[in-house]
Amino acid sequence: MSLKLHFAASNAPLAQSSRDDLVALYGEVPAAEADVIVALGGDGFMLHTLHHYQNLAAPVYGMNRGTVGFLMNEFAVDELVERVREAELAVINPLRMRAEGIDGEVHDALAINEVALLRAGSQAAKLAISVDGKLRMAELICDGALVATPAGSTAYNYSAHGPILPIGSDVLAVTAIAAYRPRRWRGALLPKRARVRIEVLEPEKRPVMADADGRPAGNVVAVEVETATDIEHKVLFDPGHGLEERLIREQFV
Repeated sequence: MSLKLHFAASNAPLAQSSRDDLVALYGEVPAAEADVIVALGGDGFMLHTLHHYQNLAAPVYGMNRGTVGFLMNEFAVDELVERVREAELAVINPLRMRAEGIDGEVHDALAINEVALLRAGSQAAKLAISVDGKLRMAELICDGALVATPAGSTAYNYSAHGPILPIGSDVLAVTAIAAYRPRRWRGALLPKRARVRIEVLEPEKRPVMADADGRPAGNVVAVEVETATDIEHKVLFDPGHGLEERLIREQFV
């Protein structure tokens, strides 16, 4: 039985030319009819593709035509169908962000990697963190804070000195960005089903913006984050190069 493929590519010339080569060789069907969606680009484009096609049943197989490509497989034109058939499946639940603006507007968004709060002015942010309705940190003075999934733990979270999480760990990382007080706070690990609320103290004096995988919400007063267990992103990886292997390998480089 033939495999029906749909190819999605970033705007980069390399990704576009690669798409043309693959379509010429393997043909293409509309995304809604595809067995597998092949994404050509970098990690940012993979996140875009997963968000864009989240309502389809087809899994996404990425090939790196970008820079880092942590979520992508190596690019090769030959034997694509065989590679896709043999690929390992990883299922990822995104985070659901609900951000309350200082103007009263509510912004909803999904994030596969992380939800971040970032200072939007010259002064450090002051944040309060609650978990499942209980105040856990009354004041965190920092450049920001984020909640990361295991799949996103090697991205912004890792750059902020947060932990790398095994893909099947069912936990979330809460990580401070350049914490000033408490200076030695190293963040927290929470159950996957925890509901995190981060409130902005002094929002007019110390403005803060929220961001969900590149989807910004400006000047917020509070952000709630929880795992969207009702949404599943299906990602395919070449055998021996799945997310679990990549997360382990990343800790030894």
